[in-house]
Amino acid sequence: MLNVFTLANGRLFQEEIESLEELSRFRPIWVDLEEPTPEEKHWIKQYYGLSIPDDAMDEDIEESARFYTEDNGELHIRGGFLMADPDDPRQVRVAFIVNLSNAAAVGHGVLFSIHDESAPAFRLLRMRARRMPDLIADAKDVLLKLFDTDTEYSADTLEEIYDELELASKKVLADDNVTDDVASEVLASIARQEDMNGRIRRNVMDTRRAVSFMMRSKMLDAEQFDEARQILRDLDSLDSHTTFLFDKINFLMDATVGFININQNRIIKLFSVASVALLPPTLIASIYGMNFRFMPELGWHLGYPWALGLMVASALLPMWYFRRRGWLK
Repeated sequence: MLNVFTLANGRLFQEEIESLEELSRFRPIWVDLEEPTPEEKHWIKQYYGLSIPDDAMDEDIEESARFYTEDNGELHIRGGFLMADPDDPRQVRVAFIVNLSNAAAVGHGVLFSIHDESAPAFRLLRMRARRMPDLIADAKDVLLKLFDTDTEYSADTLEEIYDELELASKKVLADDNVTDDVASEVLASIARQEDMNGRIRRNVMDTRRAVSFMMRSKMLDAEQFDEARQILRDLDSLDSHTTFLFDKINFLMDATVGFININQNRIIKLFSVASVALLPPTLIASIYGMNFRFMPELGWHLGYPWALGLMVASALLPMWYFRRRGWLK
């Protein structure tokens, strides 16, 4: 899908392009390619003279492969945008190309974005730019606002993690008797939040590297440079929050595992007490099961109930003693 975004009265307007002729009717500041077809890529190459790299969606780690400037002045930036889907949290890989000297531009350059699926930051920015006039002035503003919106989205997701961990804390710490079912449910929730927290931390790192590259490339004016520095300060605050959440998650996980161990120890203790209590009856049964010919009680008509009563008494006496000592609690 190919969408172009133009500025009108200080607002961003979106148009879906279905042919090369339609593309030539607009002078956009942002061209967004979501799951682009080879034909759509050909339109971009033919009209803008832009060549989209075949490895645009690869997850390169080296900074030189993710942030670089071509000889013709094009800036290439590859970043990750958070998708906080509860069932499938992930990073949406996006390749940006900033062309500041294209003749087809309005005069402020064109931002090209290539990605396989839409990220929440993209939808939020489009909605804001339609409703808030003068939010965006040029292609560089679009890129900065995308990273800023993704930072806000990460912060909102961190707040949701806080809420989920508060619920887990109440389940674990509000009651001394935590069952195994509750503990397993809490552990599953904690593991999900830990995974999401780690993804946010990685997303913050990617955003910081991208914004730092934009500042080093000297493509930003003074106002945009100050905005980029503010984004970096917000990212630093998110870093401290993720560190705090990692500590809280580890504490809750240790507490939950501790309750599971306590429950297991209770079960093992009951089996241990039962085995000790059954030793005297087993000894008595073994003695009267030897079947020697000359045993005093062998011909006694009360010998059988006597042996049974003795075994019951020898079992109840240890149980009474263990209960008195509090070992059965």
